[in-house]
Amino acid sequence: MALAALLASTSVIACSVQQPDIAPPQAATPALPLPFKGRLVDGDPNELPPAVALSLSQTSAVTFAYREEFSHDEYHIPLIVSAFDPVTYIGAPLGDYGVTAFASLSISEGDRVLGDYTAKAHVTRSYSLYSEPTHQELERAARVAVRDRIDQKLYHDAAQLAAAVAPASSATPAVPIDK
Repeated sequence: MALAALLASTSVIACSVQQPDIAPPQAATPALPLPFKGRLVDGDPNELPPAVALSLSQTSAVTFAYREEFSHDEYHIPLIVSAFDPVTYIGAPLGDYGVTAFASLSISEGDRVLGDYTAKAHVTRSYSLYSEPTHQELERAARVAVRDRIDQKLYHDAAQLAAAVAPASSATPAVPIDK
């Protein structure tokens, strides 16, 4: 009788274990270049937010400095709890792995700072007895998220940034070309 009650409660508990909602990947909006060009003075050109990567020029007076940092964290349900919990053996989460990405972008023209942007993104995934995310895939997801946040901030300020770059560009007198 006690065994039947245990099995019945296990099936009720197993049915009530909620798995995290995983949203289907949404179609990413295509990256657009900024309304001005800049050259990269700090950072890896292969590790830039798409808007910045599409706006690079070696001859521009505007400069970009980009940096990313990552931290990894883990949470584990204590073994004594999970070992005796029947839902552990049907795939209930045993803990979480997470990655936090922090990015900073500075846009300058000479000594004048045109914009400083920072963003932070945290990605976490549960793991179970049967499946476990890798730190590499979590880091990749965090990197995409933090770069997207930087891009969104840049797109929001694109008109102001373009206006700040334009006066400096037009302040240089045009040199007539003799033909």
